[in-house]
Amino acid sequence: MRNTARWAATLGLTAGALCGPLTGATLAAPGSAPASLYAPSALVLTTGHGETAAGVTPERAVTLDCSTRPTGTHPAPAAACAELRSVGGDFDALNSRVDVLCTREWDPVVVTVAGVWQGQRVSYERTFANECVKSSYESSLFAF
Repeated sequence: MRNTARWAATLGLTAGALCGPLTGATLAAPGSAPASLYAPSALVLTTGHGETAAGVTPERAVTLDCSTRPTGTHPAPAAACAELRSVGGDFDALNSRVDVLCTREWDPVVVTVAGVWQGQRVSYERTFANECVKSSYESSLFAF
């Protein structure tokens, strides 16, 4: 009986030492949880030749982080983030310049954007008739 009491006391102390930090105030500390699991505005942009993203192997890919200060592998992150903010993250609101003349050649280029914009998941795909049409957009977002 004496061994049983010693064994129960040892087991109780061990359980208290191991599980104690997982209970009470330590587990429910209000300021320790992150505000969001995702960065507020972090995107991956790809481009490739083809008609749809499903059938295209990406030829180039860049990252764009617009959360605190514009960063990423995009060649002009500050300009790209400013353009996206100016249109409220609406990729379709980016317009082409009217002074650019392009051929009517059909050599499709697909641009995709995936990630998070201001806390909301985004997935965007756009097919341009050719590289000239893609480059004709006033946006530096697609210039990579």
